Amino acid sequence: MTQWILPTALILVSLLIGVVCEKFLFQRLKKIIVQKQIPGSRIIFQALHRVTFIWFVLAGFSSALVAASPHLSPELKILLQQIITIIFLCSVTLVLARLSGGFVNVFIRKTEGVSTSLISNLAKAAVLVLGALIILQTVGVQITPIVTTLGIGGIAVGLALQDTLANLFSGFYLIISKQVRTGDYVKLDEGHEGYVTDITWRNTTIKELSNNVVIVPNSKLASAIFTNYHLPAKEITLTMNVGVSYDSDLEQVERVTVEVAKEVMREIAPELIENEPYIRFHTFGDFSIDFTLYMRVSEYFDQRMGKHLFVKKLHKRYQELGILIPFPIRELYIQKS
Repeated sequence: MTQWILPTALILVSLLIGVVCEKFLFQRLKKIIVQKQIPGSRIIFQALHRVTFIWFVLAGFSSALVAASPHLSPELKILLQQIITIIFLCSVTLVLARLSGGFVNVFIRKTEGVSTSLISNLAKAAVLVLGALIILQTVGVQITPIVTTLGIGGIAVGLALQDTLANLFSGFYLIISKQVRTGDYVKLDEGHEGYVTDITWRNTTIKELSNNVVIVPNSKLASAIFTNYHLPAKEITLTMNVGVSYDSDLEQVERVTVEVAKEVMREIAPELIENEPYIRFHTFGDFSIDFTLYMRVSEYFDQRMGKHLFVKKLHKRYQELGILIPFPIRELYIQKS
């Protein structure tokens, strides 16, 4: 029994070191590096989560195997070496998949409006498939027949998964064509509207202003009629229809209305203040002279706040200056018999 003391001790020491490093040293080092905001540090630590413990344990088992090799049969020794190698390669593949997905996310987030889930998941899948092939090759399995079989079987799988593949390729089409990008505000022909939050391998997720989520299959979105309010640019023109009484001084009305619109723009879209608002009179109505205000706002959602502020400020300013916004009046004549 004495020949197993050293291998057992090596395994127990590796377990202890793994726990200490994972629970204490690793977490402390993570806090220090994340606080310094080193680029990519968070992704690296997330990729190494729980894996460092596995590596210390594997190192202990490898050392124990070397120490106990004189007392093991060659077949058992080869089997244990293969098991340790497979576990190590699996852990390395997992780390590389996490790193690829994380850094792909960081890269594509710098490109405005590009989906993260579909591309990052594709990167992870590619690393996992490559790692699986390397593991099979390492343990002596010929991968050429497997690849050939997968190629033939892929035809049958493709026929069975037509809808899934249609959504997958439609998602790639939407991203490549840039018709829809994450962060865009879209309105579907069915009436749903909101911000695109993600394009996955199957669905496009749209978050409505009510905080509800609309799930649209990629294939349906690719063939649907919809309005993208962020293309070709996020900035849009807010229009407001107003009417003033026939007794109003139209020059004064135009000057005051434009001043109020500029005040609103300074609050919600100061970067667009160079695009001065303007009004256009267009109708002699039954009760008022009607005009339309044109004012630039940063994006579609800002229309609500823009209209809210404009109505409040314009109503107050018109009251101060005695400009009347008329409302319909109906006179009734009653004939007595």
